Amino acid sequence: MEQIIIIGSGILGSSTAYELAKRGASVTVIDRDDLGSATRAAAGIICPWLSQRRNQDWYKLVRNGAKHYRTLITELEALGETETGYRQVGAISLFADDRKLQKAYERALTRREQAPEIGDIVRLGEVQTKQYYPPIAEGFQSIYISGAARVDGRQLQQALIRAAEHYGAVFLKGNATLSKDTDGNIQVMYNDKTQKADKIILTTGAWASDLSPLNMRLNVRGQKAQIVHMQPSDENSLNWPVVIPPGDQYLLSLDDGRVIAGATHEDEAVFRQAPTAGGVQEVLSKALNVAPGLEDAELLEVRTGVRPFTPGFLPVIGPLPRHPAIFVANGLGASGLTAGPFLAKLLAQLISGESTDIDLSPYSVEQAIEFN
Repeated sequence: MEQIIIIGSGILGSSTAYELAKRGASVTVIDRDDLGSATRAAAGIICPWLSQRRNQDWYKLVRNGAKHYRTLITELEALGETETGYRQVGAISLFADDRKLQKAYERALTRREQAPEIGDIVRLGEVQTKQYYPPIAEGFQSIYISGAARVDGRQLQQALIRAAEHYGAVFLKGNATLSKDTDGNIQVMYNDKTQKADKIILTTGAWASDLSPLNMRLNVRGQKAQIVHMQPSDENSLNWPVVIPPGDQYLLSLDDGRVIAGATHEDEAVFRQAPTAGGVQEVLSKALNVAPGLEDAELLEVRTGVRPFTPGFLPVIGPLPRHPAIFVANGLGASGLTAGPFLAKLLAQLISGESTDIDLSPYSVEQAIEFN
């Protein structure tokens, strides 16, 4: 049985552990459990089809990521994991401009030809938009996408860990590093003890693994996100759709009815985990400008996380140059919960010698490697 060590247990690490253990590999996952994990802070919007981002390689990844959720959730539920944090509630994309709304509507119709999981695409007037999301401000029309979903990163991660353990995966808490033995072979050191592995997988997010023993470095940068949790008085808030306003903000609910508003995109002091007054003000002011009906919601908490980005803002996946037994997957950015589980499936297919669902050449790790 092949021995595999995964360093990092975020959405990529936990999903990869599940996929590989399900295939019969002996999997050990090691994680320091650092504060600021993007997965534990994140609440994901699974609705990539309206994006205007032109990078088709990125869109292929998130489109397949959204589709993959239906298979993944069915598998997890079959193992008794019913609290995955995933729920298909639909989404409304807001517009104050008729021309922009029409373009988005046409784009969604075109993309549904390749992605029928989008579901129904409906134009909503101002009155209908407010019926779908009562706190919304006046003046917004919207497009409703029935196939859109939301996911709680913490809940999904824990469900994946339990599912991986069901298939025999072992999860350890502590520091893992790469080192060379006396023969020059790469090995994993865990709490000063050597861990043997046939293959090593690095899914460490913004905390890029130290590759200096390999005379290289992974070019990953972090971006801090602050996310505000509120509890509205409306008992039906758990059924509200995801809200995608103009710009880079969002609103979504969780199963306990809380509403999450996010998120900041901070490129300075990214590993400073404490929420800041300026960050909270930015999130709340944008949220309340779109949904003033949330003004009386109880403020519950603020979560922070660090998103990982690689050059070109495209995830990378595959073996390290010159080290075919060491694999890297990183750079999911703000699309981690949409693309992460699917990227993990691709990684498991690659490591297991299977044909991958999509061509991985656009996501080569080499584009994020710098040699010393």
